[in-house]
Amino acid sequence: MKKYILILLVVFYQTATAQEVNILAPTPPMGWNSWNWFGKMGINEDNIRECIDAVVDEGLLDAGYEYFVIDGGWRDTKLDENGGLLANPDRFPHGIKVLADYAHARGLKFGLHTVPGTHDCAGDKVGGLGFEEVHVKQFVDWGIDFIKLDKCKNDNGWDEEILKSTYEKWHRLLKNSGRDIALSISAYKWRDWYPEIGQMARTTGDINAKVTGGAVFEGAPYSVMDVSYKNNELARFAGKGYWNDPDMMVTGNQGLNVEEQKAHFALWCIMSSPLFLGNDPRNMTREEKGLVTNAMAISVNQDPTGQGRKIKTEGKTEVWVKKLEKGSLAVLLLNLDSQNSHQLSISLKELGVRRKAIIQDIYNGEHIKPVSGSISEELNPHSCSFLLVSNPD
Repeated sequence: MKKYILILLVVFYQTATAQEVNILAPTPPMGWNSWNWFGKMGINEDNIRECIDAVVDEGLLDAGYEYFVIDGGWRDTKLDENGGLLANPDRFPHGIKVLADYAHARGLKFGLHTVPGTHDCAGDKVGGLGFEEVHVKQFVDWGIDFIKLDKCKNDNGWDEEILKSTYEKWHRLLKNSGRDIALSISAYKWRDWYPEIGQMARTTGDINAKVTGGAVFEGAPYSVMDVSYKNNELARFAGKGYWNDPDMMVTGNQGLNVEEQKAHFALWCIMSSPLFLGNDPRNMTREEKGLVTNAMAISVNQDPTGQGRKIKTEGKTEVWVKKLEKGSLAVLLLNLDSQNSHQLSISLKELGVRRKAIIQDIYNGEHIKPVSGSISEELNPHSCSFLLVSNPD
């Protein structure tokens, strides 16, 4: 009996320890990040404050986008005499804490981009290497809730052992900081230690966005589909508090048409990706706002079962599926042809559904119909059908 109790205690301890880091993200984190729209030089404390207001006033916070993250560009070009971070004196003359306080007052959580090497991505010597304790203390004092830790540059070189030990040190410091601070790992490709130390981690390089000349739907490196395929290969690792990150989204006026944006958003929902907007929340069209606040689509993303996958390719069409907690399926029918419409069909048997099912269009919640045999849709070029499939049995 004592041996049995001891075994139970060991299992309980191991389970609790394994899940301890992940409690901050039981579902994929949601928020807004400045990089895709503003880049490094385009941000300042005035437009950041305006975007904080817009995220709240336009209903994005109510829809679940709770993290407000300032990416690169907020720092000075040097550290202070003690190795501490300084805000850029021209763009952020009042510092970062006042903005964190403002975001908190409006109900948001607040995040920052920082770098663990010697330099930032543009070569400014502001990295945290050797100053990790100093920087984490600053983040706690400022009230930071989220850190995007971007690999960037290291004069000493980034071999895999150094990279892992550096990120593990940040994890330990954040964990023991006395404040809940989610860790977003940005090191441009998958590594098997990510789920042990972070809540989310990039699986690809930077997605094409406004800041890099415009978003691209498919057919190019770092297009929406290119990063989706890379992310799809790692689906088995996501869930239970750790989430694969194919990068911030490129909705809004960044290069995709409305239909491509709908397919892009559906993919991020199917893949249980962190939903971080990279748009201008001050100037959303009615179509964009309706898309990124679609409650049913977001509920698919936030369903904690794990990452959905691509299950079928036929010519220029694809089917992606995510199994949901209560037995339903989210199904994405996708046409990758930029010129021609295609008829796409998939049988209920292929989806694992017996007999008949009830189909609801996620982008048009009122459209409900029972089907048997198969689901078939005519899809326009670069468009999708995003469906909720329920078995009535």
